[in-house]
Amino acid sequence: MTAPEFPALLQAFFTDRLLRDRAASPHTVAAYRSTFRLLLRFAADRLGRAPSDLLLADLDAAFLGEFLEHLERERGNCARSRNARLAALHAFFRYVALNEPAHALRCQRALAIPTKRFERGVVEFLTEEEVAALLDAPDPDTWIGQRDRALLLVAVATGLRVSELIGLRREDVVLGRGAHVRCVGKGRKLRCTPLRADVVRVLAAWLERLPKAASGPVFPSSRGGCLSDDAVERLVTRHATAAAARCPTLAKKRVTPHTLRHTTAMALLRDGVDRTVIALWLGHESIETTQIYLHADMRLKEQALAHSTPSGLAPGRYRPDDALLAFLEGL
Repeated sequence: MTAPEFPALLQAFFTDRLLRDRAASPHTVAAYRSTFRLLLRFAADRLGRAPSDLLLADLDAAFLGEFLEHLERERGNCARSRNARLAALHAFFRYVALNEPAHALRCQRALAIPTKRFERGVVEFLTEEEVAALLDAPDPDTWIGQRDRALLLVAVATGLRVSELIGLRREDVVLGRGAHVRCVGKGRKLRCTPLRADVVRVLAAWLERLPKAASGPVFPSSRGGCLSDDAVERLVTRHATAAAARCPTLAKKRVTPHTLRHTTAMALLRDGVDRTVIALWLGHESIETTQIYLHADMRLKEQALAHSTPSGLAPGRYRPDDALLAFLEGL
């Protein structure tokens, strides 16, 4: 019996490995599918061969390296996106190595492709004044304006991810005593996030305008279906641009739905909430993920600096006493 080639291996990877063995979430399947779509199109352009005619030998480490470079240089992907695509490729070649030992060496070379290091910028978030300007941007006299204001307020107050926001159903919202929203986040973990009184009032008024079906989306599109990730991204950008007229500091920031999530975390941190609670609130896999917020707010660092003791040392500068050392110092 001949060993299966690339098309059969790729299909088995999705049907057997992802869907049957791992019961991967739709988000994971979609991300992996997107990676291989890009790879197949790249291979078709470079090799002049239809995807169904590709051989596993065509996808050697050198070719995969060219594909990753293509993602960065021609598609403008950042290092994070490149690494996410590489993770999908690694998962596929680990599957092939386990199921087709004849390809083990080729898989080993593909798995040896390293992730790319990148600079981690400071987390960007909104101040209280910027949040107020953003929430005032939607037009309260229109259906879409009321929806957008409710969505933005819930996003800032709860820190839900975009997928969690657009996935909210009426049955996930509890507005009585102990008001909260339920969502299924990363890793298919169910969590409940409490709601402030002002959020409850806005959300209750908004839900009155929607159909009573329990399974209906809390933030539907104008046609009644679920909003897409891109639609939420566009509405946040549109309202942030409008709010910049009232709050000029917004014009200097790139406001995205994830910026609103960071804003929630920073508000909790400033209020003295412990990092473990913030990690649970946001649905982080590890408390270490929450560490980034400690570096984001200069005021927190200034408070720490105020409790430090001056060293009392006089300022000075190192001056080398040797010509060679002076040369090296000047480089």
